[in-house]
Amino acid sequence: MGHHCSARCVVLTICVFQLVSTVERQVFDFLGYMWLPIVGNFFQIIFTILGFFGTYQYRPKYIATYVVWLSFWLATNAFVICFYLQIGSLDRDDPLLNLATGSRSWWEDHGPGCVAKYNATYLGEESWNKPYSVEGCLVQYYYVECAQAAVQILLAVLGFVGGCYLIRVFGREDDSFDFIGGFDSYPSYHSPTKTSSHLQLQTVPCLVDTRYDF
Repeated sequence: MGHHCSARCVVLTICVFQLVSTVERQVFDFLGYMWLPIVGNFFQIIFTILGFFGTYQYRPKYIATYVVWLSFWLATNAFVICFYLQIGSLDRDDPLLNLATGSRSWWEDHGPGCVAKYNATYLGEESWNKPYSVEGCLVQYYYVECAQAAVQILLAVLGFVGGCYLIRVFGREDDSFDFIGGFDSYPSYHSPTKTSSHLQLQTVPCLVDTRYDF
């Protein structure tokens, strides 16, 4: 039982870290108007809350839903890493993540040490106006995005493993424990019925004897 409690605590802790990291990521995606990641982060927050509630309340079905989502979330973040590192035919300048709105990662011109230079003629026409030059960045924006995705992958793997373990444990306990009567045997539930029927059999001779005495 102690191992089960410790496993629950681990999964609950993972869910908390997922919520914190996803909310942080969501804030910066909103600042950069990255609409596709915003939608993904929103669903991640919803399913993480569901997984937290299922773990806390011993709900295997909720945990199973959380685990299924994590498998999709793993693949999504792996794609984000491949996208920003331009693996294969992927191009980080492709408008896929911003849904062709012209927006870009907030970290592109707000990263550590970055100094962005804008064209004053077009400044203000679009809130996400792309600078024509960014200099002095200590870390390029695509590495920051990859680091965020890698953190999500790590937490998702831990949550997936922990969730599968809890589903197995909770399912085993459901099979071995009767939540209506604990470990009591089945005939004990029906002992009052047998007693009442015995009393009825005893009262019948009394009625017959009284009638014949009269």
